[in-house]
Amino acid sequence: MLYVLDQRELPFKKTYVRCKGLIDTAKAIENMTVRGAPLIGIVAGYGVALGVKEAVETKGQCSMADLDRVCHRLQKTRPTAVNLAWAIERMKATYRSYANNSDIADVMTEEAISIHVEDIENNRMLSLYGAELIDDGDTILTHCNAGALATGGYGTALGVVRAAHESGKEIKVLATETRPYLQGARLTVWELSQEGIPVELIPDNHVGLLSANKGFSKVIVGADRIALNGDTANKIGTYMISLCARQFHIPFYIAAPVSTFDRYIGKGTHIPIEERDGKEVKYLQGKLLTVKNVKARYYSFDVTPARLITSFITEKGIIEPPFKKYIKMLFL
Repeated sequence: MLYVLDQRELPFKKTYVRCKGLIDTAKAIENMTVRGAPLIGIVAGYGVALGVKEAVETKGQCSMADLDRVCHRLQKTRPTAVNLAWAIERMKATYRSYANNSDIADVMTEEAISIHVEDIENNRMLSLYGAELIDDGDTILTHCNAGALATGGYGTALGVVRAAHESGKEIKVLATETRPYLQGARLTVWELSQEGIPVELIPDNHVGLLSANKGFSKVIVGADRIALNGDTANKIGTYMISLCARQFHIPFYIAAPVSTFDRYIGKGTHIPIEERDGKEVKYLQGKLLTVKNVKARYYSFDVTPARLITSFITEKGIIEPPFKKYIKMLFL
């Protein structure tokens, strides 16, 4: 049994969804009960463990065919975040090593827990590196939500903010609302408020104006998949922010664990981009916002070219250009 915080209800209600097995876990990822690349990977790891446990309880064992079925169901939930595939492959490797173990279900659960714990540790480490890039008095723009809610419990982009704040630096955050799902308005603002970090909410379309008026000094965002050349998929709207930052010479940082780097994708044009139901644009919390029969389009992510990124913040340190050379070194 897995309990996950329902992020669709925040910040107005704090409720948990009970995932009894594989199907419930897959649905929780698909319907965005949980979201954020690292957290999707963690939940997928638990989903594999639950699927193996179900097979053992039903058939007395979990065959490779059973495992493939479990993994296939989870792999098709959301295509862009590479942490999902990374966690599933890691769980598969664990199964192959311990397939004949009579306690295979327990072994798989322990591996899922290890993925979870390691994510928190990695985020804390990358946050310490990232905090060194933050100056006292900085105003930091962030987009979407890359905090504790999107990870195992500490955060990537917001983890850097938290670490800088904990070190005593006086900083302020500008959070974009992040239409249409409003991760910034609902989640980022809530997280930072809980931490006592000064935060101000802005509409997405204010970034250009504030860039020109020096309304913020740095941009820090998370990532869902990073290609070998440094091209980065993140929440839709990130690309536009990076263009504004480059125009006005504002540092633009990506904070992400090594598990978000995809060594098998050479450049951003090969990253699959998830397109969600247009109804998510037309409706807000069940209320129709526009003409009922109008068509609507919603891509969850866009790709920021590597040339617009100042550096990457990882648990192994800061990666600066030339990105491809140093990203390759992450996997040595």
